[in-house]
Amino acid sequence: MSLPLLRRSPLGLILLALVFTFSGRLSAELVWTAETGWKVEGGVLSGLGPTDGRNALELMNKARTAEEKGSTGSAARMYNKVGKKYSNSVYAPEALYRAAKLRLEQHKYNKAFETFQAVISRYPNTTRFNEIVGEQYRIASALLDGARGRFLWIFPGFTNREKSIEYFEVTLFNAPYSDYAPLALMNIARAHQRFGDTDLAIDALDRLINNYPQSVLTPDAYLKLAQAHAGLVDGPYYDQESARQAITYFEDYMILYPSDTNVGSAEKGLSNMKNELAESKMRIGDFYFYKRDNFKAARVLYNEAITAYPDSEVAGRARVRLTEVATAEEKAAAANAGPKKKKHFLFF
Repeated sequence: MSLPLLRRSPLGLILLALVFTFSGRLSAELVWTAETGWKVEGGVLSGLGPTDGRNALELMNKARTAEEKGSTGSAARMYNKVGKKYSNSVYAPEALYRAAKLRLEQHKYNKAFETFQAVISRYPNTTRFNEIVGEQYRIASALLDGARGRFLWIFPGFTNREKSIEYFEVTLFNAPYSDYAPLALMNIARAHQRFGDTDLAIDALDRLINNYPQSVLTPDAYLKLAQAHAGLVDGPYYDQESARQAITYFEDYMILYPSDTNVGSAEKGLSNMKNELAESKMRIGDFYFYKRDNFKAARVLYNEAITAYPDSEVAGRARVRLTEVATAEEKAAAANAGPKKKKHFLFF
């Protein structure tokens, strides 16, 4: 429908009114100065009727005055009231943002994070989006590092490092394409490792590598992923799947980032894991050789030990074992052959 036709019909007039109304609200910006207080600029509407508009503005100015005087608790409560009572106004996102900042000053980390999240959830187009994501990331980081809240505004509360994982995940969900996303995943991995949840740490590092291959954190994630798998290795007598995974990631890291400063650490880790895998083959081979006289199985396992780490001390022992197997096989064959028994004939 063309603009002239819209103007001629009642429905068209309503639609035009809505367009101008919402465009005015969307372009409106809340600005504060010490001289004038809060003002709506760049738009024609605050999103409220005349009475509610005046009441919201008055409450916003009272909150800012209390904030300037250092009455953070009182200011935060008034800002929260604006956000709740006048949620459809241009004042609400700014009010909630300022309430969250004040709660952060009070070291009320959970309330601050949740209030920041309310701004993003209700007003995703807020111009403070990136700023809020940054604040949320910093809150999660502070909690992981042991930041404490305040009890009765004076006494330090308890640490809540476990909560940091949830907050990092929320930050990642809010801004999956921001610079904070790979940082959040790296910290999620760090938190899980701190709590002994290696599998969950591996999952976080794997997500970082797959979803953010161009991040500056990806090389470090590869190395940490290899080290995490290496940490799951229980010794040569146990299943070596973790050792094989660690070898894969150490090798991938060294191929993809040959000039990285941590290549030396990767080489050492790779050597340890190859040695572990070769030693595991060696031990199982010894079992078949010495306990079961199964020369075929022993020979296969000693060869696998050599293949796993050809230049190692374990490979040297495996080569010696192979000669021992060959000697034992010859002796067993000779013993089984023995002298032929003479045939005895019976005469009747």
